[in-house]
Amino acid sequence: MMFPTPTPPTTAIRPPDGLIGPSTEEAVVSIRNLEFWYGQGSSRTQALWGVDLEIGRGEIVILTGPSGSGKTTLLTVIGTLRSVERGAVRVLGHDVVRLSRAARVVLRRNVGFIFQAHNLFSSLTAFENVRMATALKPAPVAEMNQRAEAILTRLGMQDRFDHLPAQLSGGQNQRIAIARALVNEPALVLADEPTASLDPASGQEVLTLLHELTTGPARTTVLIVTHDQRVLDRADRIVNLVSGRIISNQRPALVVHICEMLKTLPQCAGLSASTLTRIAERLTVEIHRPGEILVRDGEEADRVYLINTGEAEAVAKGVTRTLVTGQIFGQLTAVTHARAEETVTVKTPMEAYVLTSPVLQEVMQTDKALADRVKLDLMGRQ
Repeated sequence: MMFPTPTPPTTAIRPPDGLIGPSTEEAVVSIRNLEFWYGQGSSRTQALWGVDLEIGRGEIVILTGPSGSGKTTLLTVIGTLRSVERGAVRVLGHDVVRLSRAARVVLRRNVGFIFQAHNLFSSLTAFENVRMATALKPAPVAEMNQRAEAILTRLGMQDRFDHLPAQLSGGQNQRIAIARALVNEPALVLADEPTASLDPASGQEVLTLLHELTTGPARTTVLIVTHDQRVLDRADRIVNLVSGRIISNQRPALVVHICEMLKTLPQCAGLSASTLTRIAERLTVEIHRPGEILVRDGEEADRVYLINTGEAEAVAKGVTRTLVTGQIFGQLTAVTHARAEETVTVKTPMEAYVLTSPVLQEVMQTDKALADRVKLDLMGRQ
């Protein structure tokens, strides 16, 4: 569990509070210390408390938590449907606190909203409800018609183009609302319980469509408020909100990926799945550029790096070796009291998962197996 030494990087992108978060691109949504309340004076009710959140381009983020925890409020603040009471909110590169009312309207043209109540025009057909939204992304009439027809067909509504909302079921109206939100391939989708009234097959089709948007040319970002357990396995990240506060912010697929990498390391041999998961959940994601020196021979530092992509070069006593995906390097001086015995320089753009001494010590306090492993390792070094 002990390795050679790094200095704090200058270009690392690290999520707040040591939680795994977006790593490579400017955040589509960036929130700092957001607070929101309803009413004033003695009738004031606080809905959000000190919320910090970043969502990267192309992510599918699930916002979950008990009823009344502030999920829908947060969604509407991000969509500029409610004003920020206190804190900083940036959406699609814009400081929404500073935007005029007219500028907010323009911003919303790049946001697809899926509401629980559907909010369809009762006097318009299914096709007309979706076709109206295409006007936000002007194009030749034939192209706008084709986009509306294609997405309604994709969602199984090809036989309902001419039906009014009152003539359709709740699930069918939900599909129209989803089609309207996605027809323009918006940069950001904000969805409130999008699959709640859908049958399993329709729900999976919607999730597949959302995933295709996140991986396609638009690299759409999706934030979903839901209680639907079927949605969770499609998420890049799950954010849990309780009583207006974020209490967890994890990327389950990434945690699984890191655990699989950790299993292959001799230093982690024999550790339980729960121990590996605890470590993986606390790692941060960092991006480093060629030429950065992460470890200096003879220096102290408290960071261990697990390479996900890219290469680095390690030099020790005149001998050079190449570090590649799946290899680990670094030093936890506060734990081992040892200095680095090699210098490590980044050779190609590199993404790494990083463990720090405070995180290791925190996990050790709650995991006897890991604590025993570290103690044995230290005894072997004496």
